[in-house]
Parts: sequence; C-alpha cells; structure tokens
Amino acid sequence: MSNGIDQNRLRQIFFIALIILLGILLFIELESYLPALLGAITIFILLHKWMNYLTEVRKWRKGITSLLLMLFAFIVILLPVGLLINMLSMKVTYAIQHSSELMVALKKVVADMEQKYNVVLASNENINKLGGMISQSLPRIVGATFNTLTTIFFMFFILYFMFMNSRKMGTAFYEYLPLKDENVAKLHKEIHSMVLSNAIGIPLIALAQGIVGLIGYLIIGVDEPFFWFGVTCIAGMLPIVGAALAYVPMAIIAFANDQTGQGVFLLIYGFGVIGTIDNVLRFTLLKKLANVHPLITVFGVIIGLNMFGFIGLIFGPLLISLFMLLLKIYSKEFITKQRDIHEIMEN
Repeated sequence: MSNGIDQNRLRQIFFIALIILLGILLFIELESYLPALLGAITIFILLHKWMNYLTEVRKWRKGITSLLLMLFAFIVILLPVGLLINMLSMKVTYAIQHSSELMVALKKVVADMEQKYNVVLASNENINKLGGMISQSLPRIVGATFNTLTTIFFMFFILYFMFMNSRKMGTAFYEYLPLKDENVAKLHKEIHSMVLSNAIGIPLIALAQGIVGLIGYLIIGVDEPFFWFGVTCIAGMLPIVGAALAYVPMAIIAFANDQTGQGVFLLIYGFGVIGTIDNVLRFTLLKKLANVHPLITVFGVIIGLNMFGFIGLIFGPLLISLFMLLLKIYSKEFITKQRDIHEIMEN
C-alpha cells in the first residue's frame, strides 16, 4: 500500500514538473503575444455575459454575435484609446522638444528662487539628468505595445474563438483548476471584479481628469491645450504622481516665462481641482467596482507597465490581488490549523 502511494506521488510530481516545464517553454516562445492574449481576456470578461445572453436567450447565431461584439469593442474601447495614443505618438517630437524647454525653464525658476531666498535647491547636472529621463521615458510611455497593429490583430483573432467557445471556457475553468468549487468561484469573482475595476474605472478616472484639465487649460489660454489634455489623460493612469506630470511642467514653463498668474493658476487648479477629482473618483467609483487597496493598485500598475506595456494597467494590480488570493485559498485547501488564531496571538 505504501509503495502504491509512493508511486502515485511520484507520478503526480512528474506530471506537475512536465506541466511547469511546458508552461515555461510556451511562455518564452509566445511572450511577445502576451499583451494580445491579456487584451482578449479583458474584453471577453467585460462582454461574455452579453455573448451568452444574445446566443442563449435571444438565439442569435454565435458567429454573427461574436463579430458584432468585436466591432462594438473596437468602436467603444479601442478606437478612443487608439486615437488618443496616436495623437500623442505624432507629437512625441514636440514633447521631447518641450522637455528641453522645460529644463531651461526649470533652471531659470531654480536660479531665481536660489537668488531670491539665498538657498541651494538643485544643481544644473541633476536638472539635466532629469531632462534626460523625461526624454527617454516619453517615447516608451507613448509607444505602448498595446498600440501595435500586430497585437490588435492577434487580440481580436483570439477574442473571436473565446466568444465562440464561451460556455466551454467557463466549464473548463471550473473543471481543470485543482481547487474546491467554492474557491474557484472566489477566484472567478476576484478576476471579474478586478478587470472591471481597472479596465473601466482607471480609464474613466483618467478621462475625467483630462476633461477637467482641458477646461482649465482653455480658460487660462495655454499653448496646445488638446495636446496637454492627452498628456493629462495618459499621466492620470500612472500611479503616485498621476496628472501632476502634465500640469506641474506647464506651471514651471509659465513661471520661467514670467507668467506668474498662469503658473499659480495651473498649480492651484491642478492640485485643487484635478487632484480632487482623482481622489474622489478613486474612493467612490473604484471602491464600488472592486474594493481594492490603493497600495495594490499603485504597485500593480508599476509592475504591469514594466511587464505588459499599456495593458499592464489592468493586469498588474490583478496579479498582486491574485497572488494574495491564492495564498488564502492555499491556506484553506491544504493547511490544517492546529490551534486557534487567538491562542497563537496570545502566545
């Protein structure tokens, strides 16, 4: 009996090792297509209920329904994002030129303040390093992998087959995961809520900041207001600094050009109005869609952008949330608690 158990365990370890090795090999070979797969998964999660309703309740044909939902996704989701990023892509040169202008302006502002208040704020060398970082990061942010035609083509190619096999995928999700049904249901709910929160909530918050910012830019009469609207939208999706990456440089340029009133307005309006919109929507809209801790969102976006490009805004926080959820599920599935948690805490 013990030999049989040992043999079964040996076979299990062999198959697990084989699955892991094949998974690693597939990941290495298909890594460049990962953003397309993640994009397809995102749209599928957002629209699969519509697919099931139209094909099972309304009795629409699967092929036509899949194509219509893909067209809807392209018009409503991809087209606005594509136009926004394309607008910024065409002006990368303009932005880089303005980054050098920003450095000149920053040096002037720093020099004026140092002379006025007799303090040392920053050396020219450090300011030049900051300018180099901005010039290098702009093309990387704008040229996100999500914007390539190849990625979009493969994303819709994958999405079509996901729609055509919608119910089978749901069944396979429950059948092949080696977890209890209740834990699989938790995992499914967590993935759905996180994708919904990030795919809808983060872009909506960024767009709201961009629109509010555009109103202020038009009122104060800044140059290229619609360009800065696009920068505000993109920056609004980034963690920690957010839309300040747009209005703070604008204020610095205004101060350097002796437009003190415009600079003060941009700072007050930026931190007071645009920043408030960001905070209010994050604690209301995102909390309703998925109650995610802000630190998970911040570190998740940082990780996601480095790993997946633009689509990492959605799947970065999801990875951290899933990691924490899997730890909880593993504890429930495989770890037997010997003592009550309160007894452990007391000792």
